[in-house]
Amino acid sequence: MATVKDKTSANGAANKSNGKVAAAPAKTQHPKERYMYWYESMQLQRKFEEKAGQLYGQQKIKGFCHLYIGQEACSSGSYSALTKDDKWITAYRDHGIPLALGSDPKAVMAELYAKQTGSSKGKGGSMHIFDKSVNFIGGHGIVGAQIPMGAGIAFAEKYNKTGNVCICFFGDGAVRQGALHEAFNMAMLWKLPVIFVVENNGYAMGTSVARTSNVTELYTIGESYDMPSEPVDGMDVEAVHEAVSRAAERARAGEGPTFLEFRTYRYRGHSMSDPQKYRSKDEVEEYKQRDAIETIKQYILKNGLATEADLAAIDQKIKATVDEAVKFAEESPYPPAEEAFKDVYMQKDYPFLME
Repeated sequence: MATVKDKTSANGAANKSNGKVAAAPAKTQHPKERYMYWYESMQLQRKFEEKAGQLYGQQKIKGFCHLYIGQEACSSGSYSALTKDDKWITAYRDHGIPLALGSDPKAVMAELYAKQTGSSKGKGGSMHIFDKSVNFIGGHGIVGAQIPMGAGIAFAEKYNKTGNVCICFFGDGAVRQGALHEAFNMAMLWKLPVIFVVENNGYAMGTSVARTSNVTELYTIGESYDMPSEPVDGMDVEAVHEAVSRAAERARAGEGPTFLEFRTYRYRGHSMSDPQKYRSKDEVEEYKQRDAIETIKQYILKNGLATEADLAAIDQKIKATVDEAVKFAEESPYPPAEEAFKDVYMQKDYPFLME
């Protein structure tokens, strides 16, 4: 159990204690390949999302659009701690996770464009990206709906004796949903192999954590169910990896769920339509000083894992990947009208629905 206490300030700046983010637990040395994965994975997410924001401003991407900029360590650090057979589910801020898992950026971008070649055939858009090939069970638009679904996925893994775990992400606003408490209760009762993760970026849309409850140490909610729970520095990819590794080890050993509070921050608004009047520019800049991508970049350079030229080459590759994804999306066709009747239950297939 963690002993770090880290109050949320009244003005909504999450994850702070006396103006500082809580200290991360002691780190272990990781293989070079892992550091390089973290850098490339987080940088891909960052550049993809920056481009998505630009395209939204050009009205090429429409509807809702929630960017993951600033939270990349949460997805990349979790991925490196799990296996390719583990299952993932999250809320509607869902572009970053599939990219971290290895989804084709072209398919993700095409989905944002609502094109037939998208990961959800153009039917889901920004908020409902799915990719079975990487065990991503989707982004979900109903606040908190994925929490009991994550428990259900974990139940299936336990029932089938796969040895896999499910990691279930949700935002700090979803913590106030009753479904969370029901799911936590059942998950502990049945010792389900699920890792519950709240990505606490400080604001549920524009409402700070401190304005929604007197319980601002969100990880303590799990303790009421005797669930192993701890706060994690979500701006530190190594800290995320270590915490998820511990949780996965417990789950695979049959010891049940874990609740992790990733204390992170989004640099952009809740969605592209958010004027962000509820926080100051100074607050945003303070978090940018601890940017996870820059931190891991400096670690790589300081320890001689790669050169500036090596990282520049990775950046160029990522730029080409994102540009290719945009070109693919723009050249892809929209779904034909009849596609609306596919992948759904139809009355002609189920006569009893006509009664």
